[in-house]
Amino acid sequence: MSASANPDFAIDVKDLNKHFGDKHVVNNVSMRVRKGEIFGFLGPNGSGKTTTIRMMCGLLKPDSGSGTCLGYDIRRDSADIKRNVGYMTQRFSFWDDLTIRENLDFVARMYQVPGRRDVVQKSLEDLGLVGRAGQLAGELSGGWKQRMALAACMLHNPMLLLLDEPTAGVDPKARCDFWDELQGLAARGVSVLVSTHYMDEAVRCHKLAYIAYGKLLAQGSAAEVVASQHLSSWAIIGEKLVQLQETLRQQPGVEQTVSFGTVLHVSGTDADLLQRTVAATVAHQGVRAQKIDTGLEDVFIYMMSRSADNFGDRP
Repeated sequence: MSASANPDFAIDVKDLNKHFGDKHVVNNVSMRVRKGEIFGFLGPNGSGKTTTIRMMCGLLKPDSGSGTCLGYDIRRDSADIKRNVGYMTQRFSFWDDLTIRENLDFVARMYQVPGRRDVVQKSLEDLGLVGRAGQLAGELSGGWKQRMALAACMLHNPMLLLLDEPTAGVDPKARCDFWDELQGLAARGVSVLVSTHYMDEAVRCHKLAYIAYGKLLAQGSAAEVVASQHLSSWAIIGEKLVQLQETLRQQPGVEQTVSFGTVLHVSGTDADLLQRTVAATVAHQGVRAQKIDTGLEDVFIYMMSRSADNFGDRP
């Protein structure tokens, strides 16, 4: 264990940096994840989330920076971190020609889990996999593969889960069930760092961090992240909003417009100016405008649009 480790935090890293060639993909990132906390890690594709997670769990050495994971130094104690963390990657890395039980048994062997047969059976029961234990992994839907992956992560009883976009491509019901499992694990003291693109998942996290093109732009509770951007927002409700949206984009006080079908969100940092602009623009348009609370999705789109120029040559 590191002498500098803070016992309150499962993850405590400071000023992490990583370059790949001439790209500064992680730029002075500092994060703290408390024990028993679900911490959401958000950002656009290519923002540095996966690289940061890999540095936190000892799979990748930072160019500079320091920190601890479960009390272990992320530079010196990578083997200890790997043994004590459950890491679920974006792609399900299992053997398609083995059954669920056989896959879990293989993983338990790799971790040298004592009494592995009993541990595997309990994992199957805990994740509702007993009825499918004999099914080949290659025949499973995305939701069942995801559940098997979570079972595999928990076989060695880790106190920290690092989940890299675990619900990508999974149907809404399976995503909801998965998050219910995470909430239950957190209630038992397991810390969870999860990267996601889904706003309904983000609001279920205790804390959030938003990274774009290597830089951490905001972190805190959902309410704190929203408040940090000082956005005022209006909803315009009606039909045929495309032309109105184009008009509003050119008006003073309008910094962002986001379309949600028959609802258009209009946001800006000058609340009074925005209100006057919205009122004047929608008058006699046959639509209705109402003041709304700025949502996480509005905020993340706003932050992303203002960080996209950090690396102009990125796709």
